[in-house]
Amino acid sequence: MADRSNLLSSRARIVRGYYAVIPKEGRVENILPALEGCKATILASPKLGADFASYIIEAGPCGRTVRNLGENESIEYFLYVNEGTISVQVSGKRRIMGKGAYVYVPPGEGLQFDNQCIHSEIFLYKKKYIPLHDRKPWVFWGDTEKVEWKSCDGMNHLLSRELLPFDQAFDISFHILLFKKGGCHGFVETHDQEHGAFVLQGQGMYLLDTVWSPVEKGDFIWMGPYVPQAAYGIGAGEFSYLFSKDCNRDVIL
Repeated sequence: MADRSNLLSSRARIVRGYYAVIPKEGRVENILPALEGCKATILASPKLGADFASYIIEAGPCGRTVRNLGENESIEYFLYVNEGTISVQVSGKRRIMGKGAYVYVPPGEGLQFDNQCIHSEIFLYKKKYIPLHDRKPWVFWGDTEKVEWKSCDGMNHLLSRELLPFDQAFDISFHILLFKKGGCHGFVETHDQEHGAFVLQGQGMYLLDTVWSPVEKGDFIWMGPYVPQAAYGIGAGEFSYLFSKDCNRDVIL
């Protein structure tokens, strides 16, 4: 642990079962059995109150999976490359993925990766899939640079990239929200769905319940059901984050 000349402090805000802000500087590394040559941080899990688990994986020169992820018949995965280049294999098909590339892996398909450079940063998400009759999701590969930006609610200062197909077979969606300088949400949202948000660039202020928190690149935010939420960008540049949302399913009683 490095010597410190300043007082210990943190921007972390944790309200279990409701919301959390986890700053980059407060992340703690974990050893996970499926990984080798990697440093992994668990950003969210059911212990926090989330219905999913999210990770940041820092893969070194020989970083890789040592067993198949995603073989569980009920667990779906989403992988996003935030930095570097990795080789990813899903259902026997292998692709080289660089910064901004992503893949959705439905339950039972299997997922493996090998780092292809000195350092790669990977965002990984997994959740128990909620089936819908006889409809099944499929493996979906994508590249954010090939996804069109769309305005949110007609606002030119708030743009969105929708990363997964608009199909009810999928019970999650992933988006990238981009706040231009001066951009903000049009209203304070309150809804049944939960979100996970990983900040990709810039700085912003995020409202969770009644408290505004500063966030920046590398931070993670978890928003549970019905927490009032909104955001706006601050600083000289743009503010963006990758976020997940459960969708296309009715309330289970």
